[in-house]
Amino acid sequence: MTTWLPAALRRRVAPRTPSPLLDDCLQRAAARGYTLSDGQHQVIAAMARQLELLEAGRARSLYLHGAVGRGKSWLLDSFFQSVPTPAKRRLHFHDFFARLHQGMHHHRLLDDALGATLDELLGDVQVLCFDEFHVHDIGDAMLLTRLFNALFTRGVFLLLTSNYAPEGLLPNPLYHQRFLPVIGLINSRMQVLEVGGDTDFRSLPANRAQQRFTQGHYVWPGDAAQRQILALPTPQPALLEINKRPLRVLAEDERQVMFTFSDLCEQATAVIDYLALAERYEHWIIDGLDDLAECSLAAQQRFVNLVDVLYDQDCQLTLIGTRALADSLGGTVADLMRTRSRLGQLHQLGAAT
Repeated sequence: MTTWLPAALRRRVAPRTPSPLLDDCLQRAAARGYTLSDGQHQVIAAMARQLELLEAGRARSLYLHGAVGRGKSWLLDSFFQSVPTPAKRRLHFHDFFARLHQGMHHHRLLDDALGATLDELLGDVQVLCFDEFHVHDIGDAMLLTRLFNALFTRGVFLLLTSNYAPEGLLPNPLYHQRFLPVIGLINSRMQVLEVGGDTDFRSLPANRAQQRFTQGHYVWPGDAAQRQILALPTPQPALLEINKRPLRVLAEDERQVMFTFSDLCEQATAVIDYLALAERYEHWIIDGLDDLAECSLAAQQRFVNLVDVLYDQDCQLTLIGTRALADSLGGTVADLMRTRSRLGQLHQLGAAT
């Protein structure tokens, strides 16, 4: 299978013995009908090289960035599956960082709250893979400097994926200067690679068939006939307790939950709440999305975070709006491009014409 790589690339980067990672990526790409770009080939080869060096303790951490849908998560998964040691973790960055904050608060009276939290969350992990790495909050940014230093001091190998090159992280000009130490740390301690290509893999039929999220629907304007077609539940409002706080739901049963957009995103909810709910419910119904651009910046960011969690946890989503999807996702917060890409994979049920 490695003969599919361009000859010059094979000579430059192929290991002396056949690489299981290279072969696995190529086989999986062929099975799903992917045509890998030169940039993707180069990233696979770089990952294979670091995998070789990992056993000798000489591997350099990797930072993969690129536009949405270019296969970053797919490449990360391939690498993670090929790592031979069981001392490895693959985490969505939202998930990890929410638990990090929670642990830091729990251990706040200790001299090294960060170290105690990492011991609790990671144990003796040697390889840590973060998907969807980004930062838009200055408080998170300050903690990241300490986190990265601690992980590198522990000798942990990091593989990160992001929609942003390191220099594009925390783009807010009010805070970007204070984030430069983290950017410098990434560039000095990690090999930074762009995952390029013209194809948005999320749009391919093979991907839709593999995911529960993409079996969901975007429905507008959400009239009675549409709700009947999708067998949506009749609202029976109730309160749930999530992370010791009340949260109103329109309806819920063993594996399905229904919220209003306002209750989920206009209230003070957090990623840790979405994660707890995603463990409990596999089908989410969110009713009442209008124009995101008219919402507060905090609500826009919560919605972006919510879609990230539902996508990563592969929950089915039925999203009910008052207007067409393309007219509902305005706004100015970062990462909306990723949200638009993910929601664009839903089946759309619109107003009768």
